[in-house]
Amino acid sequence: MLTIKSADVKNKKVLLRVDFNVVLVKKGGTTRIADDFRIRAALPTIKHLLKNKAKIIIASHLGDGKESLRPVSRRLEKLLKKKVRFVGECAGKQVEEKVRAMKNGQILFLENLRRHPEEKKNDLEFAEKLARLAQIYVNDAFGVCHRPHASVVGITKFLPSYAGLLLEKETNVLEQATTSPDRPLAVIVGGAKISTKIKLIERFLNLADDVILGGALANTVLKAKGLSVGKSFVEEEMIEPLKKVEITSPKLHLPVDVIVSSSESGERPVRVCGVGGVKNGEKIFDIGPDSLVLFDKIIHNAKTIIWNGPIGLFEVEQFARGSYFIAQSVAASSAYSIVGGGETIAVLGKLNLTDKFNHVSTGGGALLEFLSGNKLPGLESLGYYTNN
Repeated sequence: MLTIKSADVKNKKVLLRVDFNVVLVKKGGTTRIADDFRIRAALPTIKHLLKNKAKIIIASHLGDGKESLRPVSRRLEKLLKKKVRFVGECAGKQVEEKVRAMKNGQILFLENLRRHPEEKKNDLEFAEKLARLAQIYVNDAFGVCHRPHASVVGITKFLPSYAGLLLEKETNVLEQATTSPDRPLAVIVGGAKISTKIKLIERFLNLADDVILGGALANTVLKAKGLSVGKSFVEEEMIEPLKKVEITSPKLHLPVDVIVSSSESGERPVRVCGVGGVKNGEKIFDIGPDSLVLFDKIIHNAKTIIWNGPIGLFEVEQFARGSYFIAQSVAASSAYSIVGGGETIAVLGKLNLTDKFNHVSTGGGALLEFLSGNKLPGLESLGYYTNN
């Protein structure tokens, strides 16, 4: 996989695909960005292109295409302390005219790619329209590399294509963690649905030394083991498939006690009980104190830690302790720590611990796909798997 470090970008028009799919908050007629983490993550690539006197054309999507990327372009301008010209379209004559007028070191920010349905369809005609804007294509959007979209896959058929510095870093870190990590390797998997993470869990039961499960997805495993989970969220359709997974493996660590309540608001009585002691009208919302002690020991024995998914319903104060404790425990450990997923990163943000982790991935679905051992179309189109 070629990277921009090997590309001659001087005087060249470079189409830079980034993942600026951030959360916009609207209040009182103003729009603000809830977290600019993904924007800041792309700055090294943008600065590299600026330093090497490229003409930078930035392309991204935002949500389903309804929102404008204009507020995002303004935030980028502030972060760079440099003029960023926004254009209200992403392909066509208007954009081509503005591109022709660009000088070295200038930045043009295109409108939301998903305003065109052809983007998600990987329409080659649309990909060629995007390609006409530039001489070189750079993919720095790890977060969308699992999507076979026009600006991720199709465009590489028409332009010399390279990986950006962020994409290179993401793949290097994750490849190291999955092929030759410092051991013991501990993997922490939380979140709601085990159906989206069962392949990841199966893979790491072979690769890792310890696999910790928490969050609602652990409920399904507990039920598959014959334990009472009351009215807790469970993916019933996954009970049978789980019988084919080594859920009795000594590597697999489940909660030994849990925080339960009959209400997810936390307003009704909240109590701690051992797994299997959940009453019919109760739901599991967090892990208990004995589980924290157990998981803490595993974390502090590890040399490499990968964490994806909150351990409980952290949005409610009474059920946030598990996720917060795990975050603090990993941050305090001496292990090389990798974290990813929007909700997991939100936990770190609430505790101001983001900079305490060695690598915070910009990928959600892409991260899961990579860690599960699946090929990502965006990486495949750059030749990543040819040399790996």
